[in-house]
Amino acid sequence: MPEVRLIGDDGQQVGVVKTDQALRYAQERDLDLVEVAPEARPPVVRVLDYSKYKYEQEQKAKAARRHQKQITIREIKLRPKIATADYETKKGHVRRFLGNQDKVKITIMFRGRETTHPERGEQLLMRLAEDVADLGAIEQRPNLDGRNMTMVLGPTKQKEAAEDDSEQKRDPSGGKDSRRNRAAAAGTEDSEPSSEPPAAPPAEEEIRRSA
Repeated sequence: MPEVRLIGDDGQQVGVVKTDQALRYAQERDLDLVEVAPEARPPVVRVLDYSKYKYEQEQKAKAARRHQKQITIREIKLRPKIATADYETKKGHVRRFLGNQDKVKITIMFRGRETTHPERGEQLLMRLAEDVADLGAIEQRPNLDGRNMTMVLGPTKQKEAAEDDSEQKRDPSGGKDSRRNRAAAAGTEDSEPSSEPPAAPPAEEEIRRSA
């Protein structure tokens, strides 16, 4: 490449220069000449400390991975004629997974003549979705694929709402009624008349004697 678009070590664009000139520019500053946009015409190069640049890029990539939310898909398998106790156990697993903010793939496995009644599998899936509706919502509706029918549930953000609802149930007025009751009780105590009769004025004879 005879020419490149050069960006200096201060981030400012120097312009289109000969490749040899760009190399000398980097060597004079004891830095590296790095090609940052090879597909451009002419290619874009930048003068920088390559070791520092590589380290910063690695740190940015690590930070991005830390902030990425890892989504886990769990799978639960059921039979169309599942027993009540087994159903409750499986439902408990689904609730636990959704509570941990995992997605859940529920698979109904048909065998033999069970494939002639796919509606039973769909009814079971919809029943399960309704039973865990406080924690999850349907992301993929029941879908029949060969001998299996699948449905995907995703977690819903219900934890904070449940906590708020619990607090509201404990004190529906938000503390206002209790404060109002305390204030009313205090006012009643201050204004309640005394049950003792007022003291009688001293007799006239006692007044003269004291004089």
